[in-house]
Amino acid sequence: MNKLAFIFPGQGSQSVGMGKDFFEHYDVAKKMFKEADDALGYSIKDMCFNGPAEDLKLTANTQPAILTVSAIAAAVLREHGIEPEIVGGHSLGEYSALVAAGALDFADAVYLVNRRGSFMQKAVPVGEGGMAAIIGLDRNIIIEVCDKISQKGSSVQAVNFNCPGQVVVAGTTAGVNIAVEELKKAGAKKCVLLPVSAPFHSRLMEPVTAQLSAELDKITIKDARIPVTANVTGETMSKAADIKKNLVKQAASPVKWEDCIGTMKQFGADVYIEVGPGKVLCGFNKRIDRALTSLNVENMPSLQKTLDYLQEVR
Repeated sequence: MNKLAFIFPGQGSQSVGMGKDFFEHYDVAKKMFKEADDALGYSIKDMCFNGPAEDLKLTANTQPAILTVSAIAAAVLREHGIEPEIVGGHSLGEYSALVAAGALDFADAVYLVNRRGSFMQKAVPVGEGGMAAIIGLDRNIIIEVCDKISQKGSSVQAVNFNCPGQVVVAGTTAGVNIAVEELKKAGAKKCVLLPVSAPFHSRLMEPVTAQLSAELDKITIKDARIPVTANVTGETMSKAADIKKNLVKQAASPVKWEDCIGTMKQFGADVYIEVGPGKVLCGFNKRIDRALTSLNVENMPSLQKTLDYLQEVR
């Protein structure tokens, strides 16, 4: 095995029941769920375990819920002696990655992403913004088409560069609807409107940056112990000042996920563990480079499978 990377999922990976397995088997999970509940002033543990799904889908709840379960999964791996050499996270997942790298305190990160979720939801009223996944079209064509639509007055832009053949666009509801029609004409194999409540990572999220900056001023960010890939640049960061600057920009900037994985590959990472709920990032990895080994840890069966694999190759 060359180098090991941990990658952390973003919004959309949540499901009722997540984290319960670890809570039942590990004291560190019990401790961290309590820390998260204390930081929020309500029980994210109960919401993770019991739902309802409608409450878990609310951005201000989804973000701390996924971060908590992801950070617990990383702590469980650490108890088994599994440590990453480089980390990254998709959107919200970047906060989980920074916890794993020692740059953010866990309780601070839980509080931060709850605030981040609230700010993002309030930036654009529900129904006035949206997102769509564009399948099977070159990223440069998507950027060009979105720019032309925006110049005519309906804001839309490419915001998630997930993997070859999958780019997500976001903007006003009108802008996204026009983009879907135009991108189909331009040759997209498929355009899927996403069930989200706001146009995340678009310029419409600009009001969030000042609010986030004020919250980040209240907490201590440390230099990361290991490299962390930044969504806004696709490159690594480790200095506290760079981390803060990139987190402020991140909410209203595109996620260069394909570039993040490219940077991890250059670093020498060939085994990737998706740490937290779901397997979305494992799916992206298959599209980015089939030679990469992608594992995931979200519950006891997936943990055991990953531990067995790592034992074999070490």
